[in-house]
Amino acid sequence: MLVRDPVSAPDAQGRPKRATRRFPLFTRDTARPEGGGRAAAGDAPAPARQWPVLTVAGLAGIGLLITGLDVFRWGLVLVGVALLIGAALRWSVRDVGMLAVRSRFTDIVTYGVLGLAIAMLALMAQPHAPLKIPFLNDLLHFTVSS
Repeated sequence: MLVRDPVSAPDAQGRPKRATRRFPLFTRDTARPEGGGRAAAGDAPAPARQWPVLTVAGLAGIGLLITGLDVFRWGLVLVGVALLIGAALRWSVRDVGMLAVRSRFTDIVTYGVLGLAIAMLALMAQPHAPLKIPFLNDLLHFTVSS
């Protein structure tokens, strides 16, 4: 058996194996993220198999619709809450289907940080902000006035 890949070398039986830690030039397959299996049995209809991602996308869509109807603060809070629910689902549900994009830890951190940031910024938006964080206000005045 000929070894044509410059990254590979034959083992004792003549089969190609990787001789270096460098990645090959072309990727032939990818691993499914942990928890990326179906959220329901394979014979269930498609919406039932992907209920976690549909829940998060549906809530975020409703939030954007509310934002478009000129209730921007609470619509964006709903978008942030949808991402926080996505983080909670990724943490608690074993198989979440297409909600699993990366490793479990990375997904939880990404969904959680983005959801918290969107919700907090929406609550801090002017006028009549229901959430006031004094040091952020001072930081803003310091950076803008300098």
